[in-house]
Amino acid sequence: MSGKKKEELEKENEQNQQIEEMGQITLDANQEQHRVELLTIIGEVEGHESAPSHSKTTKYEHVLPKLALIEDDKRVDGLLILLNTVGGDVEAGLAIAEMIASLSIPTVSLVLGGGHSIGVPMAVSADYSFVVPSATMVIHPVRSNGMFIGVAQTYRNMEKIQDRITAFVSGHSRITQKRLEELMLDTSQLVKDVGTMLEGKEAVEEGLINEVGGIKEAMEKLHRLIEEKEKKATTK
Repeated sequence: MSGKKKEELEKENEQNQQIEEMGQITLDANQEQHRVELLTIIGEVEGHESAPSHSKTTKYEHVLPKLALIEDDKRVDGLLILLNTVGGDVEAGLAIAEMIASLSIPTVSLVLGGGHSIGVPMAVSADYSFVVPSATMVIHPVRSNGMFIGVAQTYRNMEKIQDRITAFVSGHSRITQKRLEELMLDTSQLVKDVGTMLEGKEAVEEGLINEVGGIKEAMEKLHRLIEEKEKKATTK
């Protein structure tokens, strides 16, 4: 086996291992020669407590270091985030969203399947967001399980958490905080819950997501954002 073929095989094995372990990979075979990091947020966002072993999860202790590495690596030109999540831990989801929003490189998100609950802030945290037509996004109030010792205090705390979420989402999309709260408290759509389910086109119409599109559109947009950033850097 030639040295070049061996190197390609080693790279392929390394990529396959990255996908299997963390759902992450580097995309660098494009004609623009941009180095793009791919991050997937799949299943339940796992926070401070471990989810059941049979659950498909995204662990925030894996995602946060990866985002820090991406910011630190000057070879990385952009980040593509693929989401198909039912939601999960609020604090973990917000932490991931804040990290994505603070990256200095161009970022694009694509909602596939579902971007529910705390998946909404993560979807809008990118510089530009896409959603496929068949995807759905569920917006509902913050919920908590277990016994409440101080009901009034717990309720106020949940209100504050909800305000943090609505402020973040409205600050990174075209939807207003007031409209977001209206969708959260809708009692006419969900049989066993309060809230709203938006399909892909509806999420765009509400100003939550920028555009309906798929992987082709998301990649094209990310390459354009990278090129715009490079042009600005050369004209300074």
